[in-house]
Amino acid sequence: MLKIKILGGGCANCKKLEALTREVVSAMEVEAEFEKVTDPQQIQQYPILSTPALVINEEVASSGRIPSKTEIARWIGAAL
Repeated sequence: MLKIKILGGGCANCKKLEALTREVVSAMEVEAEFEKVTDPQQIQQYPILSTPALVINEEVASSGRIPSKTEIARWIGAAL
């Protein structure tokens, strides 16, 4: 099972990133556990400069932008 984290303060972009990622996970029929990380101290544990960020199995896949569904699918596929 994949562990997916969305890092950010809960802004509209964070919510959009989570929604896109959930759509891709569902379309790929992959089991994944989602976690929203909003605590600034926890977010600082990751090597990112800005949010929203997508972390898959503790590896930062994206930060500071909303990636396309194709990109998200590629990262999820690589993490399986």
